[in-house]
Amino acid sequence: MNALRTAILRGARATPRPGGTMRGTRPGDGFVFSQLRAYVEGDDPRRIDHAATARVGALQTRVYLEETALVLAAIVDESGSMRVGRKRALTDAADEAVRAWFGALEGEDQAARIVDARVVRDRRAAPLVHANEPFRFGSALAIAVRALPRGASLLAVVDGYDLPEDEMLARAALRFDATVLLARDPWRDDLPLRGFVRLRDAESGRVRRVFVGARTRARYRDAAQARERDLHDRFRRAGWRVGALDERDGRGSLLRAFGLPA
Repeated sequence: MNALRTAILRGARATPRPGGTMRGTRPGDGFVFSQLRAYVEGDDPRRIDHAATARVGALQTRVYLEETALVLAAIVDESGSMRVGRKRALTDAADEAVRAWFGALEGEDQAARIVDARVVRDRRAAPLVHANEPFRFGSALAIAVRALPRGASLLAVVDGYDLPEDEMLARAALRFDATVLLARDPWRDDLPLRGFVRLRDAESGRVRRVFVGARTRARYRDAAQARERDLHDRFRRAGWRVGALDERDGRGSLLRAFGLPA
């Protein structure tokens, strides 16, 4: 059984909204019209087609098939700050999560990976392609809003250093079943540095020499944890499903975001 796909489909039909309401992003109730036929005892009275009944002169009911085809889309931050980690780079965990995401595809499901300024729709290529241009979350999200159908399931794997306005985040969450895996700072709990050290900026490459003492480590820990909480709150307010990307287990991070055992 494809537990992740089932969870994605279920979540797309009952997405939490600001204010505690639930409103699915997939159009309708998850069913598509198949045919009309004569009413038989036990049919749902709400499915009676009154116009057809009037034409035929006998009760007619609408038959629906469950709509299960999904569009799974992904946006992945491949900037320099995602190439750090204690044991391995966050980008490795992100790749794991994306492979698991597109691995949930079945049947008529469609893939859409937004890379640079294009949408890769090949199901085999989508988990494997990589960016050649600097990552811009806002630009990628704008492409998603323009190119993807309403009700698509969108996964964003980002570190939160390049976020669009809250209005754009909310707009995406209204259009899609939107999930974000926020990359967890590998040193959020413990900065393993002592004394005078050389630090290199992961994005710019600039290096400077600083002194790291107990007070500095405590300030860093508190700031990193506060930033993580703020980012999670910001996405939740916008209507996104939020999970944390752990460098040790990208696939498990994705499963946990959907309430599945890792």
